[in-house]
Amino acid sequence: MADQEQAELRMLVARLRHEHEDFDVAINAMIQTGCDQLRIQRMKKKKLAIKDRITEIEDQIIPDIIA
Repeated sequence: MADQEQAELRMLVARLRHEHEDFDVAINAMIQTGCDQLRIQRMKKKKLAIKDRITEIEDQIIPDIIA
């Protein structure tokens, strides 16, 4: 993988992590205000999708090493 491509993927991971943290803060605020459980579950699902995407990208950056 080229250094440029790897750097772009690392930037994407950083943005996704920030977005993941934003979802966490929003979900906590929704829970504290007693928001509808369905909306909270949808937010949690989006947050999980972001986490899965982060893991997928990190796997591209750091390939598995077979020992």
